[in-house]
Amino acid sequence: MSSTKIKRGKQASPRRKPSKRRTIKKTSIFDRMLAVLPFTQEQIRRAMTIAILGVVGLGVYSVASITGMTDKAYAKYAETAANAGFEVRQIEVRGLENVNELKVYEIVLAEKDRSMPLVDLKALRNELVQFGWIADARISRQLPDRLIVDIVEHNPHALWQNGDTLALIDKEGRVLEKLSKGHSFDLPLIRGEYANENIAALDAIMGEAPALTALVEEAEWVGRRRWDVTFDSGEKLALPEGADAAKAAYVNFARMEGVNRLLGKGVTFFDLRDPEKAYFRLPRAQQDNDKDSAGDTAQSEKEGAQ
Repeated sequence: MSSTKIKRGKQASPRRKPSKRRTIKKTSIFDRMLAVLPFTQEQIRRAMTIAILGVVGLGVYSVASITGMTDKAYAKYAETAANAGFEVRQIEVRGLENVNELKVYEIVLAEKDRSMPLVDLKALRNELVQFGWIADARISRQLPDRLIVDIVEHNPHALWQNGDTLALIDKEGRVLEKLSKGHSFDLPLIRGEYANENIAALDAIMGEAPALTALVEEAEWVGRRRWDVTFDSGEKLALPEGADAAKAAYVNFARMEGVNRLLGKGVTFFDLRDPEKAYFRLPRAQQDNDKDSAGDTAQSEKEGAQ
């Protein structure tokens, strides 16, 4: 029986799948530094743009100064900045309480769509402080496109009446706003021509006796040289000329009021213009009664003597 030889070929070994290579992304030192900074990429991009514009602007100005074409070069630089997005798109006004808001925006909105380098902050501030209420205006650029205006207002100190004109003034006598009749403010009232320019002197007098000043309703600048003070109970006090003399008279009257309670007792006028004497004026009806009483007494005495 013949044997059959079976020739076996070599079994092919299973093919190995190619191993995937791991790609390791290397982070540069610059990227790692940016990741640590508390800024977004957009903020960093803006900062770099600003820095580039600053360098370009400095270069343009230097070259223009040498060549004598400063104005034209600066205008070109401003145009470049505007094309890059550095122009006034947003305006923010802060601190408005008493100022007419429309007037402020009327001035500031003139800067809308203007290239940031062309905004004259000093000129804009000078225009704003022309309004009586505005003590100061702090203007700043918030790049790339925002203009911020912080308004500081004067504080109203008193009402000033000069003839038929009524106005609010600050402690320096500056007119903040003219008022129409019917306005009511819980502020002291001063009257007379140039009374506003002498408000500081009046405040100095009033400060000598605060307890008495609490009873004052108004004061009048008389003859451009001295003050008359009217109390809320209706009496008027005439003070002498001169700051020192007026202060002394006011303190003297405060002492008399503290001891004798002069206010509210029927006297209508106290005259302290003479440093040696004080004069009191009674209502005319009471003066007539006193005269009649004095006459009756004199007549009785005369009849008794007879």
